[in-house]
This record gives sequence, C-alpha cells and structure tokens, in this order.
Amino acid sequence: METLVTIGYIAICVLFFSLAIAIHEFGHFIVALKLGLRVERFSIGFGPAIWRKKWRGVEYRISCIPLGGYVMIPDVDPEGTKKLEGGEGSRRLHDERKRKAIPAWKEIAVAVAGPGMNVVLALVLAAVLSMLPSDRFGELSCEVSGTLKDSQAEKAGIKAGDTILSVGGKKVSTWSEMQVEVQIAGSRETEFVVRDKSGAERTVVMAPLQNEVTGVFMIGAVSLKKENGLTHWLPARNPLKQIAWDAGSIFRVLKGLVTPDEAKNTAKALGGPQMIVEGIYRSVRHDFWDGVGFMRFLNVNLAVINLLPIPVLDGGLILFSLFALVFRRRVPEKVVSTLSTAFMVLLIGAMGILIFRDAQRSWRMHTYKPDAVEMSAGETLTETNGTHDASN
Repeated sequence: METLVTIGYIAICVLFFSLAIAIHEFGHFIVALKLGLRVERFSIGFGPAIWRKKWRGVEYRISCIPLGGYVMIPDVDPEGTKKLEGGEGSRRLHDERKRKAIPAWKEIAVAVAGPGMNVVLALVLAAVLSMLPSDRFGELSCEVSGTLKDSQAEKAGIKAGDTILSVGGKKVSTWSEMQVEVQIAGSRETEFVVRDKSGAERTVVMAPLQNEVTGVFMIGAVSLKKENGLTHWLPARNPLKQIAWDAGSIFRVLKGLVTPDEAKNTAKALGGPQMIVEGIYRSVRHDFWDGVGFMRFLNVNLAVINLLPIPVLDGGLILFSLFALVFRRRVPEKVVSTLSTAFMVLLIGAMGILIFRDAQRSWRMHTYKPDAVEMSAGETLTETNGTHDASN
C-alpha cells in the first residue's frame, strides 16, 4: 500500500513539474498563433519523441529528456532551439527566417508570453492558497527559542529570546531571510547583530558549519515553534504581496551570484531539476497545500530566470529584439548563432554539474540514519534527513 501511495505522490510531482513547463511554452505558443506566426512544434522535454501527434499543422510531442521544453516557431526561430534540433531541419528553418523577417515587437511579445504565463499561474495558485484558513499564513520571526548543544550559535553566546537582526550586514526580518543569508555567507566568519530580551544589541562573529549530509550551512539556532501550521511557503495572504516576496527572494540569490564575496557560496546552494522535483515531493508528502505553494514559487522562479538577458533564454531574444527596435538593424545572425551556441554549452555544462551534485546529496540523505540532537538546555531535537526542523 505504501508503494502505491509513493507512486501517487511521484505522479503528482511529475504533473506539477510538467505543468510549470507546459504553461510556459503554451504562452509562447498561443501568442505566436494569435500574431499569425508559423508554429511547427510544441514539445514538452528535449531530444527524441516518445509520443507525437500532428494537428492543424503543429506537431505536439513529449520528448525523452524531461528537463524543459520548447516551441518551434520558424518566424522567431530561437537559435538555441535550432542547435538542439540540428541537422537539415535547422538549415531549412534558418533559410525560411531569411525569407520572412517579422517585426521585432512580435518577437518580444512571443518571448515575454512564456514567463508571463508562469506569473499568471503563480497568481492563480496564490489566490487559491489565500482562501485557506488564516492561521496558515505568516512568517516566523528571527527570534531564537534555543540553540543546539556545542553549535556555533551556542559558542557565540546566543540564547533563547535573542532576535537576530542582520547577517553579514544584511538586515533580516524573517527566519527564512536569515536562512538565505547564512547560506550565502557559507563558512566565512560572519557578523550577526543580535538583540536580547532587554532590547540591548550586540554583535557576535561566527562561521556557519556545513551539514555533511545535506550540504546546508547552519549555525545551530532553533526558531520558535511553528504554531497554527505556519509555513514559509505561505508568508502573505495577498497574492500580489506573495508573488513579490517570491521574486524578492529569487533576486537576492541572483545578486549573490554576481557579488564576488558571495558568488562561490551562493553557487554551492543552487540545485538542479532533481532538487526541484525532490522539493515538490517532500512538500506534497508533508501537506498538499505546501506542494501547491512550492509550485507557485517554482513558476515565479521560472519567470524570473527566463527573463535574464542571456542568449538561448527568453531574455536573450528580448535583448536582441530591443537592439533591432532601437538601432533599426538586426544583430548579425553569425553573432547571435555564436553567442547562442556558447551559452547553450555553458548552460548544459552547469546543468550537468547540478544534476551530479544533486544526485550525490540525494544519496547521502537517503542513506543517512538520523539521530537525536541535544539542545543546550537539555532538550532533544530529532534530525530529519540531516536537517533540523525550523533550525539553522
């Protein structure tokens, strides 16, 4: 029976992940059709097809590598899609584009439509979640309820009732914000500004320790108990505020990636498709609505990432089209092709590294035998998959 339940949860995870991809590609697809552009293929996944059907001139397919998807639009013809397909079809599409150039604004409309549909779905999910009982909403504060025995927090003198105000000079107001800053700080000695019960502030310095199983950096401070079902996937009832919160957390990570002192540790904290699917799985198993919340966050993530001005992403196409609008001339095809190929190689390489690293982490987590961890006050806290509940 447990096996059937697990299979059911896995099916839900696949459905959630596929829906996020499908809705993105549907945005490109429907806008291209409405603008009268040619659409040859709508694919979920890359590589050889495991199922295909042609209807009204469009080939619909499910491909064998479920790491994304694409819509083949000859009038727009993103260079990255051509390179993935290759062969004579790529040459034919290249020639067709030369024969039928389209206005740059149409390219921009098609490119924006994909991330736009992800945002629409995220807003719909946020609206659904907003209808849940109010006690599921809210964020944990940065108040500490205790510390783990012999942890960095205990050694630094942090005690129950203390509130962490900033990490490495970055102000934090919620526990999840504090966790993000700790991951970005990594193992560096970092200043923590702390306020005690009397209101007095002090600065302590400590270097977070990396959990050998999960790779997560922790200081060993434990949050207040999550009362009334509070969960960090549901910090705001207002859908617009919730989406803004999601986007803000993603931009903070992106900022860390381009900040010299933070880039290395931020990159270490990133995960690939396997980590995303496992995140959906754990959320759904814990609570279906947590899974819906993860799905909402994933759609905002896809929207933001795809709008980055990088060739082969939607943002790259938007950048090239804006160049055409402003300067009244196209970026040379050879330049577009070279940049697209180079970034495609980089993205595939980065994805390979993330998949390998996620597989290692997943293996460690599934073979790890949890123990009870003693708190400084003498209580115990049971580890789950190498992490402490509501701790950092």
